[in-house]
Amino acid sequence: MDFNLSEEHLAVQEAARDFAQNDLLPGVIERDNEQKFDPALLKKMGDLGFMGMMVSPEYGGGGMDTLSYVIAMEEISKVDASAGVIMSVNNSLVCWGLQMYGTEEQKQKYLVPLASGNVIGAFCLSEPEAGSDATSQHTTAVENGDHYLINGTKNWITNGNSSSVCLVVAHTHPEKGHKGINVFIIEKGTEGFVVGRKEDKMGIRASDTHTLMFSDVNVPNENRIGEDGFGFKFAMSTLNGGRIGIAAQALGIAAGAFELSLKYAQERKTFGKPISEHQAIQFKLSDMATRIEAARMLVYKAARIKDQGKDYIKAAAMAKLYASDVAMWVTTEAVQIHGGYGYVKEYHVERHMRDAKITQIYEGTSEIQKLVIARELLK
Repeated sequence: MDFNLSEEHLAVQEAARDFAQNDLLPGVIERDNEQKFDPALLKKMGDLGFMGMMVSPEYGGGGMDTLSYVIAMEEISKVDASAGVIMSVNNSLVCWGLQMYGTEEQKQKYLVPLASGNVIGAFCLSEPEAGSDATSQHTTAVENGDHYLINGTKNWITNGNSSSVCLVVAHTHPEKGHKGINVFIIEKGTEGFVVGRKEDKMGIRASDTHTLMFSDVNVPNENRIGEDGFGFKFAMSTLNGGRIGIAAQALGIAAGAFELSLKYAQERKTFGKPISEHQAIQFKLSDMATRIEAARMLVYKAARIKDQGKDYIKAAAMAKLYASDVAMWVTTEAVQIHGGYGYVKEYHVERHMRDAKITQIYEGTSEIQKLVIARELLK
């Protein structure tokens, strides 16, 4: 495997790093405290092409490969994981799903503005009693002539309030199990579509996470994605790609915490010398760097396999499993290296530690990733 990045990939990396350091870093603590993401930053992310990176240029996207996407995700998540998850959902779940499986009319109407960042999207799968289990949907879609009536509740929806376009998973034929599931494009503002309470989260606090409620929401037939019963396959396919994005986010969180720790260790002095000269700190830094590099190789490998058009289910699950565990471990060590300073917001690493935890949970918990990997191994 060639471990060298091309000039194009290096250019993406530099652009994402510049945006993260110059635009995201100022105000990142305030956004976390206030639980709000600046719309001006979201617009700039769109202007820079970060909201539709893998979308074909004919639909307003960047036409880039998955590796470019994860490189940008890492750099942005080093500074602000909330920006990373907003970008991840729009790219991996919403735009990618529409480009792969949407009709030409759906692409022109919805994908084009989503890819440009003029609007953002939400992926609505999780429910109060159906998190990662896509087969246990209680949201229903009853066919009624030229439209469907959608009823149900979706929980923990990233971009739930800020999105304009939602991809909603619902059961049309419950008696058919997973073969009776469909996915519908629902626009914000449709009658009966209500944005519920905002979650007060431990981490990624600047991204909005809401409950969404649907009461007799009228959705035209042409807003169903794919053939009748295609919804389960759509959800599983998009989640597989989504795991690569979350793995890249976890990688970025870990790398960001490490870079802060390395800098702090070289500046902070105890007993007359920088703490980086103490063997105990050197051991921590060495372990952190090694695990991050291993995670990066898994993430890059999954991205390359996807770009090659090969089956990437196992690679994506491995990358997400390992990178999220590394993010949690590295950020905990980062707080430890910073000592008392690590426990206060000014030094950023406590936020990285809070942000890291969610990467072990969404797009399927670590236990679910192990089940996916085992299933692939035992085929």
